[in-house]
Amino acid sequence: MKTILLVEDDEEITELLRYNLEKNGYTVVTAEEGYEALELAQKVKPHLILLDIMLPGLDGYEVCQKIRKMEETEKIPIIMLTAKSEELDVVLGLELGADDYVTKPFSIRELLSRIKAHLRRSDNLKDIKKEGEKADGRLQSSEGIKVGEIILKPEEYKVYVAGKPVALTHKEFELLKILMQNKGKVLKRELLLERIWGYDTEIDTRTLDVHIRYLRQKIEADPAHPRYLETVRGVGYCFSAEETKEGEGEGERGV
Repeated sequence: MKTILLVEDDEEITELLRYNLEKNGYTVVTAEEGYEALELAQKVKPHLILLDIMLPGLDGYEVCQKIRKMEETEKIPIIMLTAKSEELDVVLGLELGADDYVTKPFSIRELLSRIKAHLRRSDNLKDIKKEGEKADGRLQSSEGIKVGEIILKPEEYKVYVAGKPVALTHKEFELLKILMQNKGKVLKRELLLERIWGYDTEIDTRTLDVHIRYLRQKIEADPAHPRYLETVRGVGYCFSAEETKEGEGEGERGV
């Protein structure tokens, strides 16, 4: 049975979520404020954390950041629950290490789908690690994956742009890796959501778009006119196979 740490200071929301989570077979541990959440995360080591942003004591951003810095909790999936829907708030949460976010009011069905997807992906990643990541072995070399000025080293979990290291979150790294491994190919949004986030159904989310936008800010010389990460309107994204290219508007291909 999977254990979920629910960090929420609203009693009504806590009880609503606890009821639905337990009804679906999860063990639920709750915390009402940030410091308590950190203690429980270390003690219980839950399979997933639902983390509200607006908390007394430490807010959700600080809790997320600290969880990612602790070795025993750094790999636990985190879904942020927030009443804030502004993109800057979303980007900040993702940049600090959250895997996903859901804005209030949210659909219980959608939240359960996301929880299931993240737990499934977490289990899959553990299986891959036990197998020595042999599934990626044929696509990697000791020198890593190189396109233009970008070098991605999967085994070292490092990315370099023009010889300089670039810090990426876990999801940003995985997203960049799959795009570089398939350079020149258009990868559909549904495929990327399934491979990186584990979604097996179509879910209304801006998570992928936010990650792409923030990734561009880190690896592109001019994010507004990307050289590498192209948007294929209505389809998905493509990592350009061309060593040099002129910017094309907002980095989009018409379809």
